[in-house]
Amino acid sequence: MKQITVVSGKGGTGKTSILASLAAISRGRAVIADCDVDAPDLHLILKPQVREKREFSGMKMAVIDPSRCNSCGSCEEHCRFGAAMSQKIDPLLCEGCGVCSLVCPADAVSMEERLSGYAFISDTRFGPLVHAQLFPGEEASGKLVTMVREISREVADYHDLELILIDGSPGIGCPVIASLTGSDLALVVTEPTISGAHDLDRILGLVSHFGIEPLVCINKFDLNPELALSIEERSMDWGAKIVGRIPFDPLVVEAMVAGMAVVEMEGQVADAIVDMAEMISSQL
Repeated sequence: MKQITVVSGKGGTGKTSILASLAAISRGRAVIADCDVDAPDLHLILKPQVREKREFSGMKMAVIDPSRCNSCGSCEEHCRFGAAMSQKIDPLLCEGCGVCSLVCPADAVSMEERLSGYAFISDTRFGPLVHAQLFPGEEASGKLVTMVREISREVADYHDLELILIDGSPGIGCPVIASLTGSDLALVVTEPTISGAHDLDRILGLVSHFGIEPLVCINKFDLNPELALSIEERSMDWGAKIVGRIPFDPLVVEAMVAGMAVVEMEGQVADAIVDMAEMISSQL
């Protein structure tokens, strides 16, 4: 089973649009995993029909047993987040650190699991999709990403599919690390801007750290050809192969508005993505 993770050092580079097109090209031969659980939007294009929902428990929350609490105030004194009050815990402020349970002399505080979101298994016109919803303000999105990836492997085994396409989070944080680890290829999507070039170095450094083969796609490369050439040189310094040079085209916006993958509409961008998909396939 092969796993390709599409990532970007910054948001807004076109990562999800490209992943949706790769899913369309796969024609149902891959499991699609949306691991951008903090701000998922792949469903806007794939229009999934949910057929299974699983609960996700992230950080634990402190709960006070009023029958055992003697109102000594120790928990309130030591809570750095202001969550502990007289015989109760504010669930919106509790960070699940557990210090209140450690300092309570009456052993009245326990750490309990709380529902933090859901993971879904859905059907789409491009094949099975595993995606998730993290409740606002909840933590441990990296754990939810891991859950999505584990379910994706289950779905791939069940349907006898040999490829998983993963839409990772932007940046280099915990959710991105959880999206990348164990992948066979990392497709890094960047753009010819100063911030794009800067964040490309950060994400290629992360990919290199985990020993994953990096591939680079420069989206809207023709908006700044000089900087795009510099990005190609930076990528080669990291040992990354340029597999895609996607031109700027208003067709991309039209596809987004229509809720379609770019390759479902004819144009130079669609042709460039198809060519890129062939190069990625040859790397596998």
